[in-house]
Amino acid sequence: MKSGTLKTIGATIHYEVRGTGPLLLLIPGGGGDAAVFDPIAEPLAEHFTVASLDPRGYSHSTLDSGHPEDQRVEVQSDDAYRLITHLSPDPAYIFGGSSGATVALDLLARHPERIHRVVAHEPACFAVLPDAPDHRAFIEEVYQLFRTQGMAAAGARFLEGIGGTMKPMPDPATLPPRAAAMITRLMSNGPIMFEHELRPFTSHVPDIAALRPASNHLVLAAGAESRGHLPYRPAAHLATQLGLPLTEFPGGHSGFTDCPEQFAQLLLDTFLTPVA
Repeated sequence: MKSGTLKTIGATIHYEVRGTGPLLLLIPGGGGDAAVFDPIAEPLAEHFTVASLDPRGYSHSTLDSGHPEDQRVEVQSDDAYRLITHLSPDPAYIFGGSSGATVALDLLARHPERIHRVVAHEPACFAVLPDAPDHRAFIEEVYQLFRTQGMAAAGARFLEGIGGTMKPMPDPATLPPRAAAMITRLMSNGPIMFEHELRPFTSHVPDIAALRPASNHLVLAAGAESRGHLPYRPAAHLATQLGLPLTEFPGGHSGFTDCPEQFAQLLLDTFLTPVA
Protein backbone atom coordinates (compact mmCIF):
# COMPACT_ATOMS: atom_id res chain seq x y z
CA MET A 1 0.00 0.00 0.00
CA LYS A 2 1.19 3.50 -0.87
CA SER A 3 -0.06 6.81 0.44
CA GLY A 4 0.03 10.30 -0.99
CA THR A 5 -1.47 13.77 -0.77
CA LEU A 6 -3.30 15.93 -3.29
CA LYS A 7 -3.73 19.69 -2.98
CA THR A 8 -7.31 20.76 -3.74
CA ILE A 9 -9.18 24.03 -3.24
CA GLY A 10 -8.86 24.85 0.44
CA ALA A 11 -7.51 21.48 1.55
CA THR A 12 -4.82 18.84 1.22
CA ILE A 13 -6.30 15.36 0.76
CA HIS A 14 -4.57 12.25 2.10
CA TYR A 15 -5.18 9.06 0.14
CA GLU A 16 -4.02 5.44 0.09
CA VAL A 17 -3.61 3.17 -2.95
CA ARG A 18 -3.12 -0.58 -3.36
CA GLY A 19 -3.52 -3.15 -6.12
CA THR A 20 -3.52 -2.88 -9.91
CA GLY A 21 -6.16 -2.55 -12.60
CA PRO A 22 -8.93 0.00 -13.20
CA LEU A 23 -9.29 2.68 -10.52
CA LEU A 24 -11.79 2.04 -7.74
CA LEU A 25 -12.25 4.91 -5.28
CA LEU A 26 -13.75 4.11 -1.86
CA ILE A 27 -15.38 7.11 -0.13
CA PRO A 28 -16.02 6.75 3.63
CA GLY A 29 -18.99 8.02 5.58
CA GLY A 30 -19.00 10.97 7.95
CA GLY A 31 -15.99 11.05 10.25
CA GLY A 32 -14.43 8.04 8.51
CA ASP A 33 -11.09 7.82 6.79
CA ALA A 34 -9.18 5.73 4.27
CA ALA A 35 -8.40 2.93 6.73
CA VAL A 36 -12.05 2.05 7.41
CA PHE A 37 -11.97 0.07 4.17
CA ASP A 38 -9.11 -2.19 5.24
CA PRO A 39 -11.49 -5.16 5.79
CA ILE A 40 -12.52 -5.20 2.10
CA ALA A 41 -9.57 -3.56 0.33
CA GLU A 42 -7.37 -6.60 -0.26
CA PRO A 43 -9.87 -8.75 -2.21
CA LEU A 44 -10.86 -5.69 -4.24
CA ALA A 45 -7.19 -4.94 -4.95
CA GLU A 46 -6.87 -8.29 -6.76
CA HIS A 47 -8.97 -6.74 -9.54
CA PHE A 48 -8.66 -2.96 -9.12
CA THR A 49 -6.30 -0.18 -8.20
CA VAL A 50 -8.07 0.58 -4.94
CA ALA A 51 -7.83 4.13 -3.64
CA SER A 52 -9.38 5.44 -0.44
CA LEU A 53 -9.22 8.88 1.09
CA ASP A 54 -9.56 10.86 4.28
CA PRO A 55 -12.23 13.50 3.50
CA ARG A 56 -11.09 17.07 4.01
CA GLY A 57 -10.71 18.09 7.64
CA TYR A 58 -10.61 14.51 8.93
CA SER A 59 -7.63 12.42 10.07
CA HIS A 60 -4.62 13.18 7.82
CA SER A 61 -6.47 15.51 5.39
CA THR A 62 -5.95 19.11 6.40
CA LEU A 63 -7.79 22.37 5.75
CA ASP A 64 -5.91 25.45 4.62
CA SER A 65 -7.73 27.47 7.26
CA GLY A 66 -6.24 25.33 10.04
CA HIS A 67 -9.57 24.87 11.82
CA PRO A 68 -12.74 22.78 11.27
CA GLU A 69 -15.22 24.15 8.74
CA ASP A 70 -18.79 23.35 7.76
CA GLN A 71 -18.77 20.59 5.17
CA ARG A 72 -20.62 20.60 1.84
CA VAL A 73 -21.42 17.63 -0.36
CA GLU A 74 -20.40 19.52 -3.50
CA VAL A 75 -16.97 20.36 -2.06
CA GLN A 76 -16.19 16.79 -1.01
CA SER A 77 -17.44 15.66 -4.43
CA ASP A 78 -15.00 18.04 -6.10
CA ASP A 79 -12.17 16.64 -3.95
CA ALA A 80 -13.09 13.12 -5.10
CA TYR A 81 -13.26 14.24 -8.74
CA ARG A 82 -9.82 15.82 -8.51
CA LEU A 83 -8.43 12.66 -6.91
CA ILE A 84 -9.74 10.27 -9.57
CA THR A 85 -8.47 12.64 -12.27
CA HIS A 86 -5.09 12.70 -10.53
CA LEU A 87 -4.89 8.90 -10.27
CA SER A 88 -6.24 7.75 -13.65
CA PRO A 89 -7.08 9.09 -17.11
CA ASP A 90 -9.85 6.51 -17.46
CA PRO A 91 -13.37 6.39 -15.97
CA ALA A 92 -13.32 5.15 -12.38
CA TYR A 93 -15.41 2.82 -10.28
CA ILE A 94 -16.77 4.39 -7.09
CA PHE A 95 -18.06 2.95 -3.83
CA GLY A 96 -19.45 5.25 -1.17
CA GLY A 97 -21.08 4.45 2.15
CA SER A 98 -23.46 6.68 4.13
CA SER A 99 -22.46 10.32 3.54
CA GLY A 100 -19.77 8.95 1.22
CA ALA A 101 -22.60 7.53 -0.89
CA THR A 102 -24.17 10.99 -1.02
CA VAL A 103 -20.83 12.34 -2.27
CA ALA A 104 -20.65 9.53 -4.85
CA LEU A 105 -24.12 10.41 -6.17
CA ASP A 106 -23.09 14.04 -6.57
CA LEU A 107 -19.90 12.96 -8.32
CA LEU A 108 -21.90 10.91 -10.82
CA ALA A 109 -24.39 13.72 -11.37
CA ARG A 110 -21.63 16.26 -12.06
CA HIS A 111 -19.06 14.14 -13.89
CA PRO A 112 -20.73 11.12 -15.52
CA GLU A 113 -17.99 10.97 -18.16
CA ARG A 114 -15.42 10.16 -15.44
CA ILE A 115 -17.44 7.35 -13.84
CA HIS A 116 -17.80 3.76 -15.02
CA ARG A 117 -20.02 2.59 -12.16
CA VAL A 118 -21.09 3.88 -8.74
CA VAL A 119 -22.32 1.74 -5.87
CA ALA A 120 -24.03 4.08 -3.40
CA HIS A 121 -24.64 2.20 -0.14
CA GLU A 122 -27.25 3.78 2.13
CA PRO A 123 -26.75 7.46 1.21
CA ALA A 124 -27.62 9.48 4.29
CA CYS A 125 -29.68 12.08 2.41
CA PHE A 126 -32.75 11.88 4.61
CA ALA A 127 -34.22 14.97 2.95
CA VAL A 128 -35.39 12.92 -0.06
CA LEU A 129 -37.96 11.05 2.06
CA PRO A 130 -41.66 11.97 2.22
CA ASP A 131 -41.38 12.39 6.00
CA ALA A 132 -38.24 14.52 5.73
CA PRO A 133 -39.44 17.11 8.30
CA ASP A 134 -39.49 14.40 10.98
CA HIS A 135 -35.93 13.43 10.18
CA ARG A 136 -34.77 17.03 10.08
CA ALA A 137 -36.20 17.43 13.59
CA PHE A 138 -34.43 14.24 14.69
CA ILE A 139 -31.09 15.48 13.35
CA GLU A 140 -31.60 18.84 15.05
CA GLU A 141 -32.33 17.01 18.31
CA VAL A 142 -29.08 15.06 17.93
CA TYR A 143 -27.17 18.26 17.19
CA GLN A 144 -28.57 20.03 20.24
CA LEU A 145 -27.71 17.04 22.40
CA PHE A 146 -24.17 17.25 21.06
CA ARG A 147 -23.94 20.94 21.90
CA THR A 148 -25.44 20.61 25.38
CA GLN A 149 -24.57 17.11 26.63
CA GLY A 150 -21.64 16.04 24.49
CA MET A 151 -20.65 13.38 22.03
CA ALA A 152 -21.74 10.32 24.02
CA ALA A 153 -25.35 11.46 24.44
CA ALA A 154 -25.63 12.62 20.84
CA GLY A 155 -24.05 9.46 19.46
CA ALA A 156 -26.35 7.23 21.49
CA ARG A 157 -29.45 9.10 20.32
CA PHE A 158 -28.27 9.00 16.71
CA LEU A 159 -27.63 5.24 16.78
CA GLU A 160 -31.03 4.71 18.38
CA GLY A 161 -32.75 6.90 15.80
CA ILE A 162 -31.29 5.05 12.82
CA GLY A 163 -32.46 1.73 14.23
CA GLY A 164 -29.27 0.42 15.78
CA THR A 165 -27.95 -0.57 12.36
CA MET A 166 -24.35 0.39 13.21
CA LYS A 167 -22.19 -1.40 15.74
CA PRO A 168 -20.30 0.65 18.36
CA MET A 169 -16.60 1.20 17.70
CA PRO A 170 -14.34 -1.33 19.42
CA ASP A 171 -11.86 -0.49 22.18
CA PRO A 172 -8.56 0.46 20.49
CA ALA A 173 -6.69 -1.54 23.16
CA THR A 174 -8.15 -4.76 21.71
CA LEU A 175 -6.95 -4.10 18.15
CA PRO A 176 -3.74 -4.37 16.08
CA PRO A 177 -1.74 -1.12 15.81
CA ARG A 178 -3.09 0.16 12.46
CA ALA A 179 -6.71 -0.54 13.42
CA ALA A 180 -6.21 0.93 16.89
CA ALA A 181 -4.76 4.11 15.41
CA MET A 182 -7.72 4.35 13.04
CA ILE A 183 -10.27 4.03 15.87
CA THR A 184 -8.44 6.74 17.80
CA ARG A 185 -8.64 9.02 14.74
CA LEU A 186 -12.34 8.26 14.22
CA MET A 187 -13.05 9.17 17.84
CA SER A 188 -11.38 12.53 17.21
CA ASN A 189 -13.29 12.97 13.94
CA GLY A 190 -16.68 12.29 15.53
CA PRO A 191 -17.22 15.71 17.15
CA ILE A 192 -16.16 17.43 13.90
CA MET A 193 -18.72 15.38 12.00
CA PHE A 194 -21.54 16.15 14.44
CA GLU A 195 -20.73 19.87 14.44
CA HIS A 196 -19.92 20.45 10.76
CA GLU A 197 -21.30 17.65 8.57
CA LEU A 198 -24.33 15.89 10.05
CA ARG A 199 -26.92 18.59 9.31
CA PRO A 200 -25.83 19.71 5.81
CA PHE A 201 -25.29 16.18 4.51
CA THR A 202 -28.54 14.70 5.81
CA SER A 203 -30.44 17.68 4.34
CA HIS A 204 -28.82 17.32 0.90
CA VAL A 205 -31.08 16.38 -2.04
CA PRO A 206 -29.30 14.67 -4.97
CA ASP A 207 -29.81 16.03 -8.48
CA ILE A 208 -32.28 13.46 -9.82
CA ALA A 209 -32.52 15.16 -13.22
CA ALA A 210 -28.76 14.85 -13.68
CA LEU A 211 -28.64 11.29 -12.34
CA ARG A 212 -31.41 9.97 -14.57
CA PRO A 213 -29.37 9.96 -17.84
CA ALA A 214 -26.47 8.24 -16.00
CA SER A 215 -28.62 5.77 -14.07
CA ASN A 216 -27.30 2.73 -15.96
CA HIS A 217 -23.98 3.49 -14.25
CA LEU A 218 -25.55 3.58 -10.78
CA VAL A 219 -26.27 0.82 -8.28
CA LEU A 220 -28.26 1.86 -5.22
CA ALA A 221 -27.57 -0.44 -2.28
CA ALA A 222 -28.66 -0.99 1.30
CA GLY A 223 -27.87 -3.43 4.08
CA ALA A 224 -30.21 -6.36 4.58
CA GLU A 225 -30.11 -5.74 8.34
CA SER A 226 -31.13 -2.10 7.81
CA ARG A 227 -34.41 -2.99 6.12
CA GLY A 228 -37.24 -0.93 7.59
CA HIS A 229 -34.86 1.53 9.26
CA LEU A 230 -33.83 5.05 8.38
CA PRO A 231 -30.46 4.30 6.67
CA TYR A 232 -32.15 1.93 4.19
CA ARG A 233 -34.97 4.21 3.15
CA PRO A 234 -33.17 6.93 1.10
CA ALA A 235 -31.53 4.27 -1.08
CA ALA A 236 -34.89 2.57 -1.64
CA HIS A 237 -36.63 5.89 -2.34
CA LEU A 238 -33.96 7.03 -4.82
CA ALA A 239 -34.08 3.64 -6.56
CA THR A 240 -37.83 4.07 -7.05
CA GLN A 241 -37.39 7.62 -8.34
CA LEU A 242 -34.78 6.49 -10.86
CA GLY A 243 -36.52 3.26 -11.86
CA LEU A 244 -33.65 1.12 -10.56
CA PRO A 245 -33.60 -2.06 -8.50
CA LEU A 246 -32.28 -1.84 -4.94
CA THR A 247 -29.38 -4.19 -4.26
CA GLU A 248 -29.19 -5.58 -0.72
CA PHE A 249 -25.74 -6.12 0.75
CA PRO A 250 -24.87 -8.21 3.83
CA GLY A 251 -25.01 -6.53 7.23
CA GLY A 252 -26.38 -3.16 8.15
CA HIS A 253 -25.20 0.42 7.72
CA SER A 254 -21.58 -0.61 8.34
CA GLY A 255 -21.82 -3.90 6.46
CA PHE A 256 -18.36 -3.68 4.92
CA THR A 257 -16.82 -3.89 8.39
CA ASP A 258 -19.42 -6.27 9.87
CA CYS A 259 -19.47 -8.85 7.02
CA PRO A 260 -16.35 -8.00 5.01
CA GLU A 261 -15.87 -11.21 3.04
CA GLN A 262 -19.46 -11.44 1.81
CA PHE A 263 -19.66 -7.68 1.27
CA ALA A 264 -16.45 -7.58 -0.78
CA GLN A 265 -17.58 -10.50 -2.94
CA LEU A 266 -20.93 -8.91 -3.78
CA LEU A 267 -19.20 -5.61 -4.46
CA LEU A 268 -16.80 -7.36 -6.84
CA ASP A 269 -19.64 -9.17 -8.56
CA THR A 270 -21.47 -5.87 -8.99
CA PHE A 271 -18.50 -4.00 -10.38
CA LEU A 272 -17.43 -6.82 -12.70
CA THR A 273 -20.89 -7.15 -14.25
CA PRO A 274 -20.85 -5.22 -17.56
CA VAL A 275 -22.78 -1.95 -17.63
CA ALA A 276 -25.94 -2.37 -19.70
